[in-house]
Amino acid sequence: MFIGRERELETLNKLYASDKFEFVVIYGRRRVGKTALISRFIEDKNAIYFMGVESNAKQNLENFSKSILSFHTGMEAETSFLSFQAALEYVFKLSEKERIILAIDEYPYVARSSKSLASTIQLLIDQYKDTSKLMLILCGSSMSYMEDHVLAYKAPLYGRRTAQMKILPFDFEETCHYFKNFTDEEKAYVYGIVGGTPQYLLQMSDKLSIEDNIKNTFLNPNSALFEEPENLLKQEVREPALYNAIITAIATGASRMSEISGKIGESTNICSAYVKNLISLGIIEKETPYGEKASRKAIYSIADNMFRFWYRFVPENNSIIARGAADLAYKRIEPYLSDYMGKVFEEICKQYLWKQLLSGECPVEFSSLGRWWGNDPKEKRQAEIDILAEQDKNTALFGECKWTNEKVDLGVLETLMKRSRLFPYQNVHYYLFSKTGFTKGCTNRANEMGNVTLVRYEDIVSRMQ
Repeated sequence: MFIGRERELETLNKLYASDKFEFVVIYGRRRVGKTALISRFIEDKNAIYFMGVESNAKQNLENFSKSILSFHTGMEAETSFLSFQAALEYVFKLSEKERIILAIDEYPYVARSSKSLASTIQLLIDQYKDTSKLMLILCGSSMSYMEDHVLAYKAPLYGRRTAQMKILPFDFEETCHYFKNFTDEEKAYVYGIVGGTPQYLLQMSDKLSIEDNIKNTFLNPNSALFEEPENLLKQEVREPALYNAIITAIATGASRMSEISGKIGESTNICSAYVKNLISLGIIEKETPYGEKASRKAIYSIADNMFRFWYRFVPENNSIIARGAADLAYKRIEPYLSDYMGKVFEEICKQYLWKQLLSGECPVEFSSLGRWWGNDPKEKRQAEIDILAEQDKNTALFGECKWTNEKVDLGVLETLMKRSRLFPYQNVHYYLFSKTGFTKGCTNRANEMGNVTLVRYEDIVSRMQ
């Protein structure tokens, strides 16, 4: 099932319509839907598609040759080009007469096996770009390789691309389009459990309850998702065991570098090098309090929802799951699900505010959103603000998000107002987000104040219909 990616498809079709040489770089983490996007784009066009394999140059050249020759002759050919240069030159020459797409998927595998490939492509682009009608697509899942060896200033192909696309997981709204039969609440849970990665969304069924989906995927040793995080790590890093330990430490509550290193028994220097890699892979994110740059206050959390859910609940129940006791494992997980959803709901609310801003409906014209935490000198304790966004030195937005079955009362609004006074902003707008709604006292006070917006979860979902 192919859903979404309208913007990306539109961009690719515009480039295709130019009828001149184009070079597009597509990259993004594994399972995010890059291959599906390319397949959809080329399905009705003159295209050579080749997927690199983690093998040597000879194997990749043979496979590449087959892709080219079967495109040109319509038959499986046993012959092979003598070199990548000869094969690519053949395609460039073919494309002088007609529009052709050449898509090389998992390009890093091919480039690692043939060290001179990037320089060869550079040479041929420079030679043929004015006469060729080729649309060249290089696609890769190794984000660090694509950024360092294709897009970076020192890379041979720097300055040759005409477009680049970083393919990201779907946001909450796009994720909802996958599922017609889930209730609004179930849609939030699905997003919280697997995030917006298309490959993971395909594992979920809207004909089953959330409980049964969790049992069938995360609590089933035979499912595609059961070993997914560990398998992905093995593909991306050399020492998966240490990376595993770091992600588990973060998932179970360690958020500062000192806490992470203490939990896994490694020095902070070693830890920070590994954490840096996990950030570049899009698995971990680093946060500082909004508006502050000081790294000593930095905290780390798991950016990807599927990883966050898996590492939070699967390892500690592994022995039970291995014995086929999915019901018992779920019974242990279920009491913590609502609490787990707190951070997910914050993310959904932030996405809602971005959409409000882009449609011109937000009273504060911010350029970034974030969380804030720090010392409250009056209360003499730590305080947190779920959402803080600044328009200018005078104007800001403060938000609080509550994923609970109780209605949000006046006390929540008063606490948020009190915390906003820790900042010097004169013009302030408050947003309260609630899963279940607001008490009469809270609603009345919000109406009296005039600078408070109350948003129920159902309002967020109805805006997306």
